[in-house]
Amino acid sequence: MVSYIKRIVRRMWLFLANLPMERKLIVVFIFLISLPITYVSYLSSRSTFNSVLSSSTKSAGQMADSASDTIDRYVADLKRYTALPLYNTDVQFYLEQRNTDWEKNTSMSMFLSYLNHTKEQIIAVYLVDKYGSVFFDRAPGINELFPAERLAQWQSLTEGAGAAPVVQGRHTIRVNSGDHKEVFSVLRTITSVSTLKNIGILVFDIDINNLFKGIVDPVNAVTQGNTLIVDDKGELMYDGEHMDGQETPKQREHAQMLLQKVTTPNGHFQITLDGLDVLAVYRVSQKTGWTTIVSIPLDRILSPVEKNRNRLIFTTLSIIAFALVVATFISYALTKPLKSMVRLMKQVQHGNLDVWLHPKYNDEIGMLGSHFNRMIIRVKDLLQEVSLTEKRKQKADMRALQNQINPHFIYNTLESIRMLAESSDDPRVAKLTYLLGLQMRYGIVRSEETVTIRHELDHVRNYLHLLQIRFPDKFRLNIHVPEEFLPLPVIKLVFQPIVENAVFHGLEPKEGPGTLNITAWEEDGKTVFCVEDDGIGMDEDTLRALNNSLMGGADGEMFGIGLRNVNERIRLHYGGSFGLHVQSELGTGTRVTLRIEDLSDDHSEE
Repeated sequence: MVSYIKRIVRRMWLFLANLPMERKLIVVFIFLISLPITYVSYLSSRSTFNSVLSSSTKSAGQMADSASDTIDRYVADLKRYTALPLYNTDVQFYLEQRNTDWEKNTSMSMFLSYLNHTKEQIIAVYLVDKYGSVFFDRAPGINELFPAERLAQWQSLTEGAGAAPVVQGRHTIRVNSGDHKEVFSVLRTITSVSTLKNIGILVFDIDINNLFKGIVDPVNAVTQGNTLIVDDKGELMYDGEHMDGQETPKQREHAQMLLQKVTTPNGHFQITLDGLDVLAVYRVSQKTGWTTIVSIPLDRILSPVEKNRNRLIFTTLSIIAFALVVATFISYALTKPLKSMVRLMKQVQHGNLDVWLHPKYNDEIGMLGSHFNRMIIRVKDLLQEVSLTEKRKQKADMRALQNQINPHFIYNTLESIRMLAESSDDPRVAKLTYLLGLQMRYGIVRSEETVTIRHELDHVRNYLHLLQIRFPDKFRLNIHVPEEFLPLPVIKLVFQPIVENAVFHGLEPKEGPGTLNITAWEEDGKTVFCVEDDGIGMDEDTLRALNNSLMGGADGEMFGIGLRNVNERIRLHYGGSFGLHVQSELGTGTRVTLRIEDLSDDHSEE
């Protein structure tokens, strides 16, 4: 029975595994999403509690955030307004003037009137000058103010704040003799722009009821609760249920109970006030330190909901656990081949092409694995073809460049023999012919791709012997190459074209004998050779064009093939960072620097 069940399960699994990926996803979605959603929908009425509570909490939180942000922006505006006297030169001047005349009164009144009209909730603005004189502007309906009663308090509040604005929480001021207003104030010490000394105080009085009523009433209308605003000292500033603004002992008690639950910058909690369960959502302003608390009776939120919380939680957790187990098992089985392929692709990315994927099923992933294997085989074939093609191309380029140089050299040598033979019969012709044979054997008969520095320098000496027969006492060759450099390998015909160029373009046009020096040294792990002559040199434009041609520039054709071919062969053989560099000065000589290879630890002479 067990084995039979195993066979059935295996057949079902093979059927599912061999399905196209699209059908697999359909089966997974039907099994893991449709069934739980259908069953949870049947119990959706029992989940209303959490949904409604969460929605109410979120809505109340957004309203609290909005109210707090509005208050923050309002206070921030007032703080900015307190800095306006710093930019008014007339106000700065009159604050330091001891006497009070008509011009001072007029200027102060105009400035205070402007400030008083920036916000409609401002009931009074005061300016205290350096000598304690108080100027003010009041809102309509207020006929009399008593700033002298508050001057000492203003000086005390601003004394420790320096040049920063100060917010004074809710307090009562006397207006029109027997009336009182509940306000909060924003104060700042005014500093002289020129002397940086304190020259006065600016004070804004804000009508609390007028300001907070416009902010709190929309919140209470939406949440059907009550909103409290408490300052940074824990004092109640506004209670939305008491429009008269008079604080009662019960208000203070409720505010303190709510504040005890405030432990983070924002959040929510449930509390019982006078036997009524309340949901409270709060936010503590980071700018003013004031706390905005929105409290909503729970019976207003949960009255339409019929609850069966335990059964809903148990059912939901069971479905989630079951779906999680099945989803994990199927996801692992389906993604395992993909993970294997990703792992092999990473190996290919790092250069390892000796990988092979073994697909188990005939679905899209299996087909993808088969194509991956074919791709690896094709990549190997292409890399091998590219390697062979590059080697053939490099050999062809080397042969082509070699064949370009040899006829060029033979032409010059035969021209020397012809000119000497026409002039007279001379036994020197025999020596010249012999040296020509040595040159041709070196350039044509030897088939090695590389020779030693010693062979190259011997070839240069033979070449100079040919020239000395044609131009007696015209050229002198000095070779100062250290012994340890002589066994180093180098491609053939590197120095002779450089020497030939120096002779015919630098030394031959020069009046009198010339000297050619070949030296070598080590620099940054590379072998550096220098062929230097004391010929006629070249001007800056010609030198710049020559170096540009060596770098593959457009001026290459005007300088022939000698130096360019040597430079190209060196770069093909050793790499783009090697090659020739020419330095010259008109009337002084030319210096050709050649970098050919990294120095090796051991070299043996051929």
